[in-house]
Amino acid sequence: MSKKKQEQGSLGDHLNADVLKKLRSKKSELKEQEEVRQEEERKRRLEEKKRKEANKSFEELLNESDLDWKSYKE
Repeated sequence: MSKKKQEQGSLGDHLNADVLKKLRSKKSELKEQEEVRQEEERKRRLEEKKRKEANKSFEELLNESDLDWKSYKE
């Protein structure tokens, strides 16, 4: 069985070197595009979070506050 595998060789052995180079190039290109897309998504979420924080009403800010007015009451 190992003799058959040796005769068949790997996929890289059967592909033209140029085709293999193009496939590797495409793989790195797609990986780079995915990284750029993830970075843009992260920036978009951060910007949206900042926008929501800036648009909060006084009531929302007060409700999120850890301060307890009862502890300051005399």
